[in-house]
Amino acid sequence: MGITRKLESEELSERKAFDDTKAGVKGLVDAGITKIPPLFHHPLDQSVQASNLGNTNHVVPVIDLAGVDKGPGKRQEIVERVREASETWGFFQVVNHGIPLHVLDEIIDGVRKFHEQDLEVKKELYTRDQMKPIVYNSNFDLYSSSTALNWRDTFMYCIAPNPPKPEDLPQVCRDILLEYGKHIMKLGILLFELLSEALGLNPNHLKDMGCTEGLIPLGHYYPACPEPDLTLGTSKHSDNNFLTILLQDHIGGLQALYDNTWINIPPVPGALIVNMGDLMQLITNDKFKSLEHRVLANLEGPRISVASFFCTGLKATPKLYGPIKELLSEDNPPKYRETTVAEYCAYFNAKGLDGTSALTHFRI
Repeated sequence: MGITRKLESEELSERKAFDDTKAGVKGLVDAGITKIPPLFHHPLDQSVQASNLGNTNHVVPVIDLAGVDKGPGKRQEIVERVREASETWGFFQVVNHGIPLHVLDEIIDGVRKFHEQDLEVKKELYTRDQMKPIVYNSNFDLYSSSTALNWRDTFMYCIAPNPPKPEDLPQVCRDILLEYGKHIMKLGILLFELLSEALGLNPNHLKDMGCTEGLIPLGHYYPACPEPDLTLGTSKHSDNNFLTILLQDHIGGLQALYDNTWINIPPVPGALIVNMGDLMQLITNDKFKSLEHRVLANLEGPRISVASFFCTGLKATPKLYGPIKELLSEDNPPKYRETTVAEYCAYFNAKGLDGTSALTHFRI
């Protein structure tokens, strides 16, 4: 596509050798490395350390969803908080979201069990074919990104539009993957209602547009890193979807780029992080922000997180998405051209996590 620098043949063969192990970053750690391979060396970012500086204005909002269905007054209060957080941050945490704590604990445990199961079993699922029922690999953009690799392994599976057959999911975490997917879909529908209302639209507007049509959870595994200052768990990016609901364990490392400053998003027990994706910014014509974020590598580990993407991904669907007509006016003309989700995701994936926004490509 000509949108990233061409990888040198030597680097390409090193990446292929890493890929061929099918053991991911965890395989490097299991082999006892004390120095991380140059493939993972990121240029030193001048602002690698978070700059919270005790500034209480720079704390991601925490929104309590308790009582959201207990009458219009309370709901309106929550909608207002969601609107404010989505416009200013594009990130917020939710508590009292209705998902039992034991389910959150079990999905973290399930993701850990998947990544720590016998390598020969795991290798069977290692693939770069995104249409498989479960896709396990390290660095989805291994062959397309011009930047250093990330210190992270991932598996993803699709809950909607085509629910997986239970037998297609790994036995070690099958039941919890299915259960968690059901809970996240229910919470997602509520969040899209609140976001619709925050835009001044009918509660079902975003759902009727197809924003809840696709749901793809990703189980991330960030092994302890012997040289965390040289690499990143996930490099700077914004998400290629409508909405992400993220569960992170207790270790931390997630940062959001707010006001040109990296802000820590510390784990809040029992909370889930919600962030707008690029497609949400596109359809709201920049009203809601898709904030760039990253994950630091860590001496402690493994760090486990589950990012649930509301998006149909690369699955072909003819539906076109552009700025919502009801939000446009003479003073607020469309800033983006229409695109399909598959076209957006294909462009994003080909570009890789190179630190630039894919949204720029779709601006009018």
